[in-house]
Order: sequence, then C-alpha cells, then structure tokens
Amino acid sequence: PLDGRTIGWACELARELGIDLVAGSIVERREGHDKLGNTSVHVGPDGELRGVYRKIHMFDVTVAGKEYRESTSQEAGDEIVTSEAEDARLGLTVCYDLRFPELYRILAIQGAQVLIVPAAFTRHTGQAHWDTLLRARAIENQAFVVAADQIGIHPPDNESFGGSQILDPWGKVLVRAPDATSAIVSQECFVAADLDLARQDEVRQTLPSLANRVPSAYRWPEEISI
Repeated sequence: PLDGRTIGWACELARELGIDLVAGSIVERREGHDKLGNTSVHVGPDGELRGVYRKIHMFDVTVAGKEYRESTSQEAGDEIVTSEAEDARLGLTVCYDLRFPELYRILAIQGAQVLIVPAAFTRHTGQAHWDTLLRARAIENQAFVVAADQIGIHPPDNESFGGSQILDPWGKVLVRAPDATSAIVSQECFVAADLDLARQDEVRQTLPSLANRVPSAYRWPEEISI
C-alpha cells in the first residue's frame, strides 16, 4: 500500500537526502483490488508523495521460449501521470510501457521534460531493443530520458539486461551502465548526469517536430485484431 514500508522508506530517503526520488516499480496491494499494482512513485525533497503511476501495459508475451503473464497477478493502471520535481516536470512510466510511443507522446504534450523508465527488460529483449527504444522515445519527444534497468539473475529464473542510462533530447547517451553482455555484471553501479534543461529548448528550436505536428490530420483507425 502507499502507506506501507517500502514507500515509507522511499519517502524517508528522499527527505533525508533532500532530493526528488522516483522509486519503482513497487508491487502495491490496494484495498478493494484483487490484483497487485505495478507502481512507481515520485517523492519530493520534503518526503511527500508528488506522483503515483501504475503501469498501464501488461507484459503478456512469450519470448525466447519463456512465457510471461503479468495480467495474471497484476492490474493495469489507466492514468497517465506527470509530476512536478523541483526543477522539471517528470513523465512516469514503467518497463514494457517503453514499447508504446503513444504514452510518451501524451506525456510530452503534457509538458514532461524528463521521461522516467524503471525497468526489468529481459536479457533477450534488452539486448535486441533496449537502447533503440530509449533513443527513439528521447528523439521523437525531444525530452530527457532517465532509464534504470535491473541487471543479472533473479528468482525464480529470470535474467535482466541492465544498461541503465540517461539520454538527452537529441538522443545522445549522456551516461550508460554496463549490461548483461559486459564482462562485469555483478557489481552495483551508479550513474549520474547533469540535465541542462535549456538543451531541450535548443533541440526543439533547431528541429521543431513537435511544433510541426498536424493533429487535425491524425485519425485513429478502428481497432483491428493483429
């Protein structure tokens, strides 16, 4: 629950360090809900919750011979969430959301300057797509992306890719942690970068793709089975 020990720890840590902290994703039990929420929270420097996002897209796939069915135990969220940090507006997402550009475009239109992606991409999907998807979301929305991905083997028999990184609105990787293909994957790693928010204005003025959108021409087609 939002008043449970895990989120309480995040609130205390943010208050102690005087920082904006995005903690997630966290398994959340909610009164009146049979299934769990896959939840990410933004806590301000005062230790108060500023944003709560519940993962919208469930990872129901079979890949590399392994079946994943998040919807069996988790309930999808239905709210797109931005929250205000001390110096920037954040757009909150989780893991598999990264494959759905519609979500990120809406966050950008709502003013998100920094898109947050806590994740546990598998080694198989991460090696194939992680870096490409992160660059795409940064470039198409001309926003910073801060992505933290688990790395290594964890129960019951899953392996996550790693490669946590921070990208600028031009798609440049500012810093990147090792991934599962690296020689050293067992050590904890911390990466940091300065985010110059003026860079976002510069990119959007240089290549004003968001300003050049033509929403009146966009018609969402009737849904079909794919």
